[in-house]
Amino acid sequence: MNTMTLDHQAKSRGRGRPREFDAEAALDAALRVFSERGYNAASISELTDAMGLASGSVYKAFGDKRGIFLAAFDRYRAVRRGLLGAKLAGVETGREKLHELITFFAGSSHGEIGRQGCLVVGSAGDLALFDEEAAERVATAFTTDETLLADLIRLGQSDGSISADLDVSGVALALLCLTKGMRVIGKAGRSGEQMAAAAEAAMKLVT
Repeated sequence: MNTMTLDHQAKSRGRGRPREFDAEAALDAALRVFSERGYNAASISELTDAMGLASGSVYKAFGDKRGIFLAAFDRYRAVRRGLLGAKLAGVETGREKLHELITFFAGSSHGEIGRQGCLVVGSAGDLALFDEEAAERVATAFTTDETLLADLIRLGQSDGSISADLDVSGVALALLCLTKGMRVIGKAGRSGEQMAAAAEAAMKLVT
């Protein structure tokens, strides 16, 4: 989520009010709480403490806990897409880009960031089951990632770095499952070496 969108949300709840805090920094803090605790277990007091804001400021900007979550979800997706996009831009072939994508997920699946988990994966089981808007966001996130994987495979086929005989849709779905599963495994504690090895094993699907 960009600053313009956040500003629009704030203005919609109180036009003319000056910006009182850094919304992006506040949402970054909130998403850490949601990622570590899950939506249901995260209390509004934990969120306001992490965001460094009074509850009144939070309610005026985001409405309620659900509003914080949805804004944090959008922020999370935007930041992750930006980081991944920069990595993909640094290599040329489809196979290299696919390798960068898988190692990007592997790198987020160990250590402190690994234990925090993935907001998208966590939301799929924690909130999307009973919240239509959250479910739509999760479904869109999964579809977007699967489409990107398929596009990279097709790019590799067109530039000769990936076999033309590969089943694009089947392998893209398998890699989606693998990359999201990495984030689940990371919450239980894995080393960087283990996740790097998993990434290299995943690349064998596109040999």
